[in-house]
Amino acid sequence: MKLIIALIQPHALEEVKQQLTDANVNKMTVSPAIGCGRQKGYIETYRGNMEEVNLLKKTRLEIAVNENFVKPTIEAILKGAKSGKIGDGKIFVMDLCECIRIRTGETGTLAIG
Repeated sequence: MKLIIALIQPHALEEVKQQLTDANVNKMTVSPAIGCGRQKGYIETYRGNMEEVNLLKKTRLEIAVNENFVKPTIEAILKGAKSGKIGDGKIFVMDLCECIRIRTGETGTLAIG
């Protein structure tokens, strides 16, 4: 079991969701995030003052998958989020030690579904 965390551009979310659906990956958690990376932000004028904005809006996806869905999930995220420009985001893949479905008490790969 793996936990895949992807940080993507907010405008790419709908395309990523479509690609994930096409890959038969339908379970995910989506939340807003802010952060900085290679983009390093931008300068904005607000009420006559120059301000550096270095924490940019991103969208965070968390997807728990069984081993046979790791590669299709990563490929779907790449296909939906990649523009080839700095700031497209990152994908992190981590081992998932345990998963428990609260409703049924199922554990492990059965709980992920």
